[in-house]
Amino acid sequence: MNNITSLTFAILDYPEAQKAATEGLRDLFTTASQLSQTSGGPAIEVELVSPDSLTSQSGFAAIVLPPSLGDFAKTGQTDAIENWLRAHYGKGTLICSICAGAFLLARTGLLNHREATTHWALAEDFATHYPDVLLRVDKLVIEAPDLITAGGLMAWTDLGLRLIDRFAGSSIMLETARFFLIDTGEREQSYYSRFTPSLKHGDQNILKLQQWLQTQTRSSVPVTEMARKAGLSDRTLLRRLHKATGHNPSEYLQHLRMNEARDLLLESNSSVDDISWSVGYQDPSAFRRTFHRIVGLTPREFRKRFATGRGSN
Repeated sequence: MNNITSLTFAILDYPEAQKAATEGLRDLFTTASQLSQTSGGPAIEVELVSPDSLTSQSGFAAIVLPPSLGDFAKTGQTDAIENWLRAHYGKGTLICSICAGAFLLARTGLLNHREATTHWALAEDFATHYPDVLLRVDKLVIEAPDLITAGGLMAWTDLGLRLIDRFAGSSIMLETARFFLIDTGEREQSYYSRFTPSLKHGDQNILKLQQWLQTQTRSSVPVTEMARKAGLSDRTLLRRLHKATGHNPSEYLQHLRMNEARDLLLESNSSVDDISWSVGYQDPSAFRRTFHRIVGLTPREFRKRFATGRGSN
């Protein structure tokens, strides 16, 4: 950012783009610009760009594809947008997406064989349309020098602060965050997302098993019993369950148990040890390790963060 007196962030204001994000980002960047200039840093200009007025001639430091409240980002006629993004990317512009905006970015091919994130609820749809993208919906933000993808609908605050940090410096980012009362502490989508396995894969044996497993989250279920319920051999179960859901039997059951554990941590005052036993773990330490691996927080941290006023054991 040395010797730069001004820079411009473009926000693509496409049909059904989330206005809270487009207007919120403009407010965030405008405030950061004022703070930056007061400290002798660069001015940050913000341009809302309509798909009807695309040009590859403007010198943007970054382009942001905001969340969508409709299907345009996934199924709209976006050839012009794709060409516009590729042209700016080729000139060194940083391209960023938030939530469903990742569908627009993925259409360009720029995310192929790269890690990216989108809203966790869109993961199955995204993976179906763009199998060459290395999707990581456990991550809230995935940042590289040339591309940034952010996950949830409100991840525009996280992305906005990342851009301010990159182009105006950490002190301006922190001042901006304090002004808007935005928590700059680390967080991930895994803190908020629940395991929602696909039920539309068309494999009736696996679907029957999935429906049964929903009632077995507090039991120890060996693979042989799962295979019997599905009417399959052990080996065939492993192959078909992974094809349908992306998980092996042990992983699948662990995710279901963690869903149950989340609910108990939020809705009860039971101790973590009691919760671990109630969701089928004989070893509370193993439960804590599994919870942390899947959720990204310890059970105690999760309860403290999301269930203020309840138990904290």
